[in-house]
Amino acid sequence: MANAEAFLGRWRLANSEGFDEYMKMLGVSMPMRKLGAMAKPDVIISKDGDKFTVKTESTFKTSEFSFILGETFDEDTIDGRKTQTLITLDDNNVLTQKQEWDGKETTITRKIEDGKLVVECVMNGVKCTRVYQKV
Repeated sequence: MANAEAFLGRWRLANSEGFDEYMKMLGVSMPMRKLGAMAKPDVIISKDGDKFTVKTESTFKTSEFSFILGETFDEDTIDGRKTQTLITLDDNNVLTQKQEWDGKETTITRKIEDGKLVVECVMNGVKCTRVYQKV
């Protein structure tokens, strides 16, 4: 059963696989990818009424976006893309974020496994998995 409350809180990056390849697929420049690879961000997920806010904090950059489940919104991503984004929550408690820009598309899923936040990013078959622990 869907329970968006399970995602709320502060999460710290513990493990990351395939991030550089994924950033490359997104078109992120080499200097930005190097900074991104070194960052160990915290992700803070909060909720006010129907509106969720996802804030990503690192020593290099902080970004934030807010959304209502099932409503498309304009997102300015941390790497400078301007996307049309839709976030949904399915019955298996998986948050799915679909970003579209310039005829391209990427999907980011978030789920809770063994008390950890598991984030999978996929674009054109390139997959990145980032695991966060609750702080």
